[in-house]
Formats: sequence, C-alpha cells, structure tokens
Amino acid sequence: MAMRWFYLSALALSSLGLMCIFFTIYWMQSWHGGFAWDDTIFMFNCHPVLMVSGLVVLYSAASLVYRLPQSWVGSKLPWKIAHAALHLLAFILTVLGLVAVFRFHNHANIANLYSLHSWLGITTVFLFACQWFLGFAVFLLPWASTWLRSLLKPVHVFFGTSILSLAIASVISGINEKLFFSLKNATKPYSSLPGEAVFANSTGMLIVVFGLLVLYILQASSWKRPEAGAVTERQPLMHDRE
Repeated sequence: MAMRWFYLSALALSSLGLMCIFFTIYWMQSWHGGFAWDDTIFMFNCHPVLMVSGLVVLYSAASLVYRLPQSWVGSKLPWKIAHAALHLLAFILTVLGLVAVFRFHNHANIANLYSLHSWLGITTVFLFACQWFLGFAVFLLPWASTWLRSLLKPVHVFFGTSILSLAIASVISGINEKLFFSLKNATKPYSSLPGEAVFANSTGMLIVVFGLLVLYILQASSWKRPEAGAVTERQPLMHDRE
C-alpha cells in the first residue's frame, strides 16, 4: 500500500510540475504575444518559462532522484550521475533564462539587477552553481574521503532545499513584478484583478503548492534512502516489495 501511495504521489507531483510549466507558457503566449530569440520582448517571454522549467520543476526532479525506491538498493553511482545530470540540465535552462532577460534589457536600455526579484534570482543561481560544483567535486568524483563526504553531506542537503525555497521566492516575486509592469497602464489595473492577473496569480499559487510538496517529500524520513547499516523498519516502502 505504501509503495502504491508513493507512486501515486510521484505521478501527482509530476502532473503538477508540468501544469506549472504549461500555465507559464500559456500566460506568455496568450497575454504577451509568444516567444522568439531576437532580443525583443518576445525573448523576454522565454525568461519565466525557462526559470520555472529549470530552476523549479527540473531542479525538484533532480532533488527527488534519491527518493525513488529503486535507488535504495545496489550501487549509488548511477543515481549520483542521474542526480548530477538532471541538475546540470536544470542549470543550463536557468542560464538560458538569464541570457533571455539580460539580452532584452540591454537591447531595450533597461537597467539590470536593480529589483528585489533580480537580487533574489541571481543569488539563487549563484548558490545553485556553487552547489553543483561542490556536489560534483565531492560526491561524484572518487577522490573525496568518506569522512569529508559525511562532513559535507548535511551542508549539501541544507543548501539543496534552501535553493529550491529561494527559487520559488524568486519566481513568485517575478510573477508579481511582471504583472505590475504589464498592467501599470492597462485599462483594467492590477487592483481590479483582470483576467491576466487572476491567471498569473493562480499560476504562482500552483508553483507554491508544487514547491511545498517537493519540500515535504524531501523531508519525509520514510521516503529517504536508508543509510548503510540502518534498520530497514524505518523504511516502510521497502517492505511493500515483499
């Protein structure tokens, strides 16, 4: 039963993540004219989609690799590679999202990195980069001692969840900032909750729910890989295989 509940939860979470991406795409397509890679506002429209896809959804998928029951037995190496590869793909999408916004700002002579949203976002990306390189150097390459890995693992785990939390805060502040700018001179202002505001606010709430569920799964002890020598009664999902 617990195994079935795990996979149902994983399916629901995957569906929720895809909804976050599709809602963001629909928002940019329906209210802001779609996408292009040409330094115009249509290039900027790629920014929220890439950030939600990379920094939130794909980052979360990479973080949850070790929660799959299949990863609890056998060698950790294939799962370490999958964990690192998914995070690298998430980072590439995130960098492309930054390229989109910086190129649009430079083309339109708009200042960079002046808002709280931009400060949160660039801090998150910097920490993400540091986290990936630390994880690759210490946990994937074979040179590090068991003592060093044990010492740095709690730090790695802490910053992993912290980066996701910062990513959600960055996305939510970005949605709010975009709405303030796009509805500033509109016939129906933000305060009157036009259709775009309702849809974008709902997208933001969907992202918050997705992020909270991911953080819950990451903290749930029953869904963690057992440590070497740990008593398996603490891992109820494993018993459902019998």
